[in-house]
Amino acid sequence: MMREFELKNGIKSVYKKNNETPRMALTMNFSINDEERLAGVYSLMTRLLLQGTEKYNNEELAKILDENGIEIIADMKQDYLRFRLLCLNEDFPKAVELLEEIVNHSTFVEFEKEKIKMHGELVAELDSARLKVSDAFVKTVYENHFYGHTYTNILESLDKIQKEDVVSSYKKILNESKKVIAVVGSLEEEEVINLLDKYFDGLNNNPDAVKTYVAPILDGSKKTEVIKEDAQQAQILQGWLVPTYKEEDYPVLLVINTILGASGLSSRLFRELREKKGLAYTVRTSCEVKELAAIFSIYIATEPSNIDTCLKGFKEEIDKIKTIPVSEEELKNAKNNIYGKHQFIVETNFQQSTSLAYYGINDLPFDYYDTMSEKIRAVTSEQVLECANKYFNDKNVIAILHP
Repeated sequence: MMREFELKNGIKSVYKKNNETPRMALTMNFSINDEERLAGVYSLMTRLLLQGTEKYNNEELAKILDENGIEIIADMKQDYLRFRLLCLNEDFPKAVELLEEIVNHSTFVEFEKEKIKMHGELVAELDSARLKVSDAFVKTVYENHFYGHTYTNILESLDKIQKEDVVSSYKKILNESKKVIAVVGSLEEEEVINLLDKYFDGLNNNPDAVKTYVAPILDGSKKTEVIKEDAQQAQILQGWLVPTYKEEDYPVLLVINTILGASGLSSRLFRELREKKGLAYTVRTSCEVKELAAIFSIYIATEPSNIDTCLKGFKEEIDKIKTIPVSEEELKNAKNNIYGKHQFIVETNFQQSTSLAYYGINDLPFDYYDTMSEKIRAVTSEQVLECANKYFNDKNVIAILHP
């Protein structure tokens, strides 16, 4: 049973009641409407949100959360700031009270300490060949755009970020963003709604908030190479800008993604490049979606001597899906794979609240997946051909990491 409602301040909310479940889950999303002044301001801001409030310092807050078995996570996607909460049913009132304290009264006092820590962690993360090539790839696809603020961009600007940048950015998001709340659990509806109104009535809500930056454009082919002296293998990414979830071709792209490389052992790229040709340690495709753009990408890890052969293999498989109709059996299997994965990622109350808030902050109905599953079910072989030809063109980015 799912009930949609608005808080007294107009925050769009939903409560999904799952009877006889022991834990309550809440997700609250705030829209990101403006580009950050320097790469890393929003990331640093998010890290500091759980580092102390006006009422509790860092250690006190951590102790209260630990003693009550309450988990609160703050993280940022480029289109929204997200707070997530998980606790036992009986601790839900206390958990919501603590979340309100964090949202409205964070002090950011650990600024310098957290900045140093963040620098060290980013450097360590970039030692991963997979992450390093992904960083170069995304930065190139979204060149000169907020979506392209990757780890290497952040490291370049981190020393320039001042505490005031973080505080002012958070105040702007807090006061001017569109907000969405999704709760999943077994408590009574009225108790949940009353708690949300009690603790979040003071939040400013801007339901008509719009982004001040435009969609990125990829107007040609680009290639970037990364040298990593100690790399044991080459890492290759090739990708195209494609439509997002609000556009007609999106469900077709989900099916193409599954057929080509997102269905593991049964995917075409895995069978052709790994099993038959022995080129890959790992090969897969993905469709990473943001509000204004999405990237369809192919990834492979291989021997450095196989780079050109792998790129040729990518082209062969792309050409096939652009010219040879997909069989009804392969189409059916791809759709079933998508349905099965979705069931797996919405098993828990926590996962469900995350999904519902994601739909809400992106101006999609809370029952979006039901509509999307019907659209996926209706995808035809002809649509796959048409969609592949429309988007798999010369406007793409290739990123290669090698020794």
